[in-house]
Amino acid sequence: MDRIRLGVVGTGNIAALNVAGYLEHPACDVVAVCDPRRDVAERFATVHGISHVHDDLTALLADDVDAVEILTPTHLHHEHVLAALAAGKHVSCQKPIATSLADAAEMRDAAETAGLTLRVSECFYHYPPLVRARELVADGAIGTPTVVRVKTVVGTTDSAFQTGLDPAGYGWRFDAHSPGGHLFDDNVHKYAVARWLVGEEVRSVQAVVRRGRLFFEAPTVALFEYERDDLLGTMEVSHAPRMHVRSRYYGADELFEVQGTDGFVWVTRATGELLDLPALVLYRGDTTTTFADLDADWGAGFRGASRHFVDALLAGERPDMTPDDAIRTLQLCFAVYAASNTRLPVEPGTIGEAVSPRGWPPTPAQLHADVEALFADG
Repeated sequence: MDRIRLGVVGTGNIAALNVAGYLEHPACDVVAVCDPRRDVAERFATVHGISHVHDDLTALLADDVDAVEILTPTHLHHEHVLAALAAGKHVSCQKPIATSLADAAEMRDAAETAGLTLRVSECFYHYPPLVRARELVADGAIGTPTVVRVKTVVGTTDSAFQTGLDPAGYGWRFDAHSPGGHLFDDNVHKYAVARWLVGEEVRSVQAVVRRGRLFFEAPTVALFEYERDDLLGTMEVSHAPRMHVRSRYYGADELFEVQGTDGFVWVTRATGELLDLPALVLYRGDTTTTFADLDADWGAGFRGASRHFVDALLAGERPDMTPDDAIRTLQLCFAVYAASNTRLPVEPGTIGEAVSPRGWPPTPAQLHADVEALFADG
């Protein structure tokens, strides 16, 4: 195989970011797109120069494609991934892998049985400041890592991307189609990074998850005990609806820190551009090193993830993230909910089914009250 013919399944709010890396790859041809809203699919195809348009997944899978990028709502991943594998297609699937661990395991097993590639697309694994930070940690630049900190704040922004989002793409995130809210939908990225950045598994979780407005679960603070006794981690999530976030994308901002015995690394941005600091800072001894040459555009992670999938298929290699990796990340997500629900430490590896936070999903009356409160505050 010297080229990849790709089909795109789903043309929602995040599709353009995922497709960009495929379109620019010299050995990839994006030849088909599918969405049940045919008019939306046709507009997407016109903008991105895609020749074949379908409003049915079966029709796209019958098209001449080698692989598919599945960008549909999470509760549809199981059905769509199994159909693509049954049709003999390699699959890249949006995060989270599924809404339950049983579905995720079945998807993994189906790919192994078919001898096909299934990877979950994790843009943060390919965001250049995080990639370089991981390399620094692995190379011993900060000595032995002792504490990992991941912070997320959701505020507001006036970016063209944010204002152009289609509200219809969010309905399923607010109801029983999803096992949780923001921690499941967005913070799954941060769970993945908490494991990947230091190459260590989390063996135990303690957490407090508060219900916020809409689908936000904030404030949340989680404590991670890694397999190594001298390594701990914290995850913080807050909602600041009256705080403006400079961003080309969503009104959210992240900070990642790894403290080691000899120094620390900071990744000061990702989705947003809140701080007037370099995207990556290394401190060791009495020396501060910054990395101004890195592409700190959050979209670079999406482009890199797409290119990586194509490169892996062409080389016959296994791409990031594997189904097993995605399953462990999902277990960590559910462990945070379980630890908050029980107020007891929870081992992610013991989680075998979906866990939802208390009070999920919000009732229509709660959502209505939340919207009114946000407008009143605004």
